[in-house]
Amino acid sequence: MKGLVRFGVSIPGELLGKFDELIARKGYSSRSEAIRDLIRENLVEREWEEDRETIGTVTLVYDHHLRELPQVLTHIQHLYHPAVISSLHVHLDEHNCLEVLVIRDKAKRIKEIADRLTSVRGVKYGALSMATSGRELR
Repeated sequence: MKGLVRFGVSIPGELLGKFDELIARKGYSSRSEAIRDLIRENLVEREWEEDRETIGTVTLVYDHHLRELPQVLTHIQHLYHPAVISSLHVHLDEHNCLEVLVIRDKAKRIKEIADRLTSVRGVKYGALSMATSGRELR
């Protein structure tokens, strides 16, 4: 099905009011845009549940002065080459660094890599953000 398709939705007034508040708070230009985003979000979740090839980012915050911690994190990244396709390293202050890794692989493998990195002793904060390659979203 190509192009835009109009369809009707029945929804309780109170729920619609809350949805409109969300739309305003997030700055959507229309209900249609907000609904499209909700549908896309659900489709991305399905990509991850079905273990398709996808994209994720892993965010790490750590003290780079901790003995061998930067080397351990780098070693893990090299173990998963070529899944780790990019990294950004930011010096937050004289002790703390932020590292953001972009990982492309099957969903389970991305989760495995994220778990391995975030569980390293000395990592102060670690989180996986699930994204999509966008191939299946129009």
